Amino acid sequence: MESERPTGGTSANLVLMLALVAGLSFYASNWLGQIPEPALWAWKGAGVAVLAFWAALNARALDGWLIALVMAAGATGDVLIDAVSLEAGAIAFLVGHLIAMLLYWRNIRPSPSSSQLILAIVLVPAVIWIAWSLPADRDAAPGVALYSAGLALMAALAWISRFPRYRTGIGAMLFVASDLLIFARIGPFEQSMLPGLLIWPLYFLGQAMIAVGVVGTLRTEPAD
Repeated sequence: MESERPTGGTSANLVLMLALVAGLSFYASNWLGQIPEPALWAWKGAGVAVLAFWAALNARALDGWLIALVMAAGATGDVLIDAVSLEAGAIAFLVGHLIAMLLYWRNIRPSPSSSQLILAIVLVPAVIWIAWSLPADRDAAPGVALYSAGLALMAALAWISRFPRYRTGIGAMLFVASDLLIFARIGPFEQSMLPGLLIWPLYFLGQAMIAVGVVGTLRTEPAD
């Protein structure tokens, strides 16, 4: 299953390419001039929104619709985090993590190796602790830790799911790294350029790898 690639129709592949162009091009917004906020919000949400549409085009059973909903929740979070607040975006992302956890739980790898299990088990407390320790405003730390529990559980289950680790598993880890950089930006990296340079590419590539890994696997199987 690790070596299988998505083999959908031409129209679906074009939608995937559109998603990648929309998402990757948003990185250029760091260097462009003043862009009206509504246009910027739409551009930011477009990449993952089109990934959600692509996943829906390929959905033939419950798991296919679940990954579409995961991407839709992510696109909503992308917009809300800037248009409303960090907290509103985090709620949308947390909903996506909960849906993803259900998807991965339904697709747990039958016999994960000891190293895979150890990484999944260690990942959860490690991510929660790191996230909790980062905000300079310690009043924000409990909320960050709560959100990070969902993030870490999502990534741990992705890692031991039957979906390709070199796509879905690593994609989930990139998502974790991106969110930890967000928390570092309100803490020790507040004056650093690093979060601004890395958050978006890590996040979007992570989402794209998750979607391609899940959809690609499901698309090679007979519909229920």
